[in-house]
Amino acid sequence: MTVSPLTDVAYQGILAFIDRSRLMPDDKLPGENPMAELLGVSRPVVRQALARLRSEGWVVSRKGSGNYVGQPHLRSAPFGPIQSVDEVRAFLEFRCVIEGECAAWAAVSEDRQLRDEISTRRRILELAIRRGTESIEEDIAFHEAIAKASGNKFYLMTMMAIRDHRRMATHVIRERSTQPRLRRVHDIREEHLLIDKAIARGDPDEARHVMVSHIRSGIARLFGE
Repeated sequence: MTVSPLTDVAYQGILAFIDRSRLMPDDKLPGENPMAELLGVSRPVVRQALARLRSEGWVVSRKGSGNYVGQPHLRSAPFGPIQSVDEVRAFLEFRCVIEGECAAWAAVSEDRQLRDEISTRRRILELAIRRGTESIEEDIAFHEAIAKASGNKFYLMTMMAIRDHRRMATHVIRERSTQPRLRRVHDIREEHLLIDKAIARGDPDEARHVMVSHIRSGIARLFGE
């Protein structure tokens, strides 16, 4: 089932709020009304987003008390944390293999709704970039939409399990890259567009190629290669 754009915005917004506020597991979240006001959406939309976050372990509901930050890593595959910059490189190389195949299989998917969702999430990411927000959660959602469209639940499960690693790697790349920010943002937007177009055309070889090129560009941005 395709997630509505507003619910997706609220979902990403709550995750961004947790990250921005540096909330830890068991920290309490604002109520539905203030969260709706903060995100600029209705309370029912916030409620739908919270239901999704609870299903993934990001949020835990306590009867009569409200919503609290959960511990999603307890539901994830047992990947250890990234310990060094060299491990960021290894992680990105790992992503090349997994996500290259995700993109290839998404390109041959017969589920039009799932393929359209990739374009929708890319546009949401573009909007976040234009607004000057961190846009990490929107980037994660774009890549997970591709994994979902692959039709293989294990690709999606893997992508969900490495969310924290992706956040860590993205922060490291941004902090250490010598590439000017405007150039980096331009290149990333173009890379995402090429991925989206290749999948929309139904070209698995090109989809795999541009996805791997995108991730390897992250390596180049980090190590100056």
